[in-house]
Amino acid sequence: MTLPPPEPGRLRRALRSTNIRIAWQAFFLAAFLLAAWATWTTRLAGYPVSRLLEMDPLVGLATALSTGHLYRHLGWGILVLALTLIFGRAFCNWICPFGTLHQLAGWLFNILSRKERWQSNRYRSIYSWKYPLLVALLLLSALGALQIGLLDPLSLLTRSVATALAPAADLLLDGLSTGLCALGLETPRIEAAKFAPAADRRVFFGAFWIGAILLVLLGMNLAIPRFFCRVLCPLGALLGWLSRFSLMRINRDVSRCTDCNLCLSRCEGAADPQGALRASECFVCMNCVDDCPEDALSFTLFGQDADQVRPLPDVGRRKVVFAGLAALCAAPFLKSHAPRGGRGSAPKLIRPPGSVDERDFLAKCIKCDQCINVCPTNVLQPAGSAESGIEGIWTPLMNFNIGHCQLKCNLCSEVCPTGAIRRISVAEKLGRGAHREQGPIRLGTAFYDLGRCLPHAMEIPCVVCEEVCPVAPKAIQTDDQEIRNIFGEMVVLQKPFIVPELCIGCGICQRECPVTDSPAVYVTAIGETRAAHPGLLAGQRAGTS
Repeated sequence: MTLPPPEPGRLRRALRSTNIRIAWQAFFLAAFLLAAWATWTTRLAGYPVSRLLEMDPLVGLATALSTGHLYRHLGWGILVLALTLIFGRAFCNWICPFGTLHQLAGWLFNILSRKERWQSNRYRSIYSWKYPLLVALLLLSALGALQIGLLDPLSLLTRSVATALAPAADLLLDGLSTGLCALGLETPRIEAAKFAPAADRRVFFGAFWIGAILLVLLGMNLAIPRFFCRVLCPLGALLGWLSRFSLMRINRDVSRCTDCNLCLSRCEGAADPQGALRASECFVCMNCVDDCPEDALSFTLFGQDADQVRPLPDVGRRKVVFAGLAALCAAPFLKSHAPRGGRGSAPKLIRPPGSVDERDFLAKCIKCDQCINVCPTNVLQPAGSAESGIEGIWTPLMNFNIGHCQLKCNLCSEVCPTGAIRRISVAEKLGRGAHREQGPIRLGTAFYDLGRCLPHAMEIPCVVCEEVCPVAPKAIQTDDQEIRNIFGEMVVLQKPFIVPELCIGCGICQRECPVTDSPAVYVTAIGETRAAHPGLLAGQRAGTS
């Protein structure tokens, strides 16, 4: 059967709707990348760089289940819920930057014939996996083990950009600039590559695996178009379930439909528009409406034929029950896998300034790593299981072997979308002005390994740690001792020591210690402000009450 060509008027309408959607996708992808760039270069300037994360209704729901309340900035998610209740799962194909990347990857590597595309865009039972996965993640959240950030698309993409793509882009731009200079081209170094000297380029532990996961998910589009969106995305599952209540849907006029299957050619959600539309899977991409040569498909308000719509997700009770049981079993194991440390402590688990108590922190942090992205000194790193347990993997922690916490920097608290790091001012961080009575925010306390400290162990003069200590009066002071050197001369040797009442745990002493392999001075979480008992475990200093 030869199909008639589309009418010119219809072609113009199709191109218009397609162009509008592409424009919206490009706008939100550009907005996401601009926010990531502004965060990476610390050029926040008051811009709402975390707005997309704050608009994520899944983040709001999961953190509300884990904490018992909705963080005020996550109220923006109501806009996405309202959009879904009116238009269906439009967020996935009009706004979500991760969805746009998957669609772009599928378009770039589309080598299938027309019939193969029809087959790849038909619904498969595997596409229902995301619903039990959503149930498991929400139940884990209700049990206090928040893991939604592992697969939430906006958290996953933000984390990948922060720890893998941004440093890789820096390295590429720096290499390009260096190559141009080596060729004798008198061009200024690329501005984007000058965030830090090449020797101090930001690096992140676990970046390989975070980047590899992103590439695998994008690469899966070669096997199944929009694999992540159709099979794994928990946010898509939540919006798909809500789509059963949407006011507008794709409607098929069976009297016009000739069963040509052209609507399957570019169906992003595998929603079966050629039959009974699966409303929970439809991305509202409008491709089927554009491609139908008979005008049999339309996006209408009310009036749908009930026989032409499947409003509920195609998921059985057994899968949901199994997902719930799996979550019930997993929650205690996640909680019981504690990080290493004596007497139940975790000496290396030093959180950013402004972080709430550890239990609340894990109940709020979605592992988006926005704080890691904005940190100018590279001290914030994604945690591994050894430092924070499996429950806290990829949450932010301080690594003072790499950087230190700048005295007047509060950027990490400005970008946290969930309140795991509460908003603090520089005055509060330093304990000045109205916060003088409560004192500065302490991240931990510094200690000495006297067997490695040059003045103590080897009688080699060194006061680097005392010189760089930024607080006043200094938390590192020296004790002058007169000794006889190898030449028989009497010299004064300055031996440093810590005044714990003055130490704020900024880590610059550890970062700058000349004993590079394992610094002689190191910071632990002992004495941190956010702890219920911030004092040293060994008790008070002798002679004090």
